[in-house]
Amino acid sequence: MAYTVKKISELSGVTVRTLHFYEEAGLLKPAYYGSNGYRYYEEN
Repeated sequence: MAYTVKKISELSGVTVRTLHFYEEAGLLKPAYYGSNGYRYYEEN
């Protein structure tokens, strides 16, 4: 199952901006980007 960055934010209690920062720092990588530019994360 894939989650948007907003859903991950809700589940984790971390802001969307923090998740974007983690991606920029190389700590978190989305599973893929949708055609709409959204970041999608998967459970593994």
